[in-house]
Amino acid sequence: MPAPLRIGDLVVDPPILQAPMAGFTNAAFRQIVREFGGSGLLATEMVNARGFVWLDENEAEHPDRLWGVADEPRPLAVQIWDNDAATMAKVGRRLVEEYRVSIVDINFGCPVRQVTEKAHSGSYLLREPQRMFEIIQRLVKACRPTPVTAKIRLGCSPENVNCNEVARVVEEAGAAALTVHGRTAKDMFRGNADWERISEIKSHLRAIPLIGNGDLDSAEKVVAAFDNYNVDGVMIARACLGRPWLFAQAAAALRGETIPPEPTLAQQRDVMLHHYRLVTQRFGEDKGTILMRKYACCYAQGKRGARHFRSHVASVSSAEEFYAIVDQHFPITDPQP
Repeated sequence: MPAPLRIGDLVVDPPILQAPMAGFTNAAFRQIVREFGGSGLLATEMVNARGFVWLDENEAEHPDRLWGVADEPRPLAVQIWDNDAATMAKVGRRLVEEYRVSIVDINFGCPVRQVTEKAHSGSYLLREPQRMFEIIQRLVKACRPTPVTAKIRLGCSPENVNCNEVARVVEEAGAAALTVHGRTAKDMFRGNADWERISEIKSHLRAIPLIGNGDLDSAEKVVAAFDNYNVDGVMIARACLGRPWLFAQAAAALRGETIPPEPTLAQQRDVMLHHYRLVTQRFGEDKGTILMRKYACCYAQGKRGARHFRSHVASVSSAEEFYAIVDQHFPITDPQP
């Protein structure tokens, strides 16, 4: 069993983190992950710092991406993004004072064009380490004593891999931990995450922990990441969206225990319906049903008839339609041999 992860004064045990994912890791999803257990640190969706400030100044409701944050169990990280140090610091201080978050994480890894090319944020900033330094340093000062962490990719492109340099900058600026996704921004999610490259970064850090991220879709791969690479923690991302029990499986494997089996298809269906009820309680039937379409597709992934189910559930707009599609098309038993 790897040692607990220490991020500043925060102890993350087990050292398995749930990745912040835009459009997915809201309070409903986090509640379900927490019910299964196994993740030492959960995170919100990434929050646009500039948008947060605008809402605040116009006395509007704070972003839906902060739904549940004030009241849910700790530890909990909130990830924010922007390219302006003063804006980031202002939002970070509010998150610490008003929301009492456990960690403020900075997104330097998002490869989506709307964030990179249009807003010059996320992984775009990997080409400007000095600007990253200024943002981190300003945020660390504003959030103290709450730890500030950073998430990066290997670089902007395979021809411009600068993760070692960036890692040193992140630590020198005062960040308490570094998470690295093992692809470049240009790669998006194509190909395989390069865990050798992630592991090499450890020698460029003096004291802060290194968290590896990418392609961890089984308990066995989580164990292998700790066994084969020089990381202090791991972060599970896309693989958990339709399998929120993956964290519990990985934690059991790290303890040397028997890995809990996948829930039956009927049990997975019940988890999905529980998720749907949580979403509609917050957003109402109309908006909640539309939001649930993408989650339902995740729960179906890899199952018999998944494409057929997705084609139907992708257009539902009411609870009646949603339950009818689930009853008719979501498999509850494996096909007979």
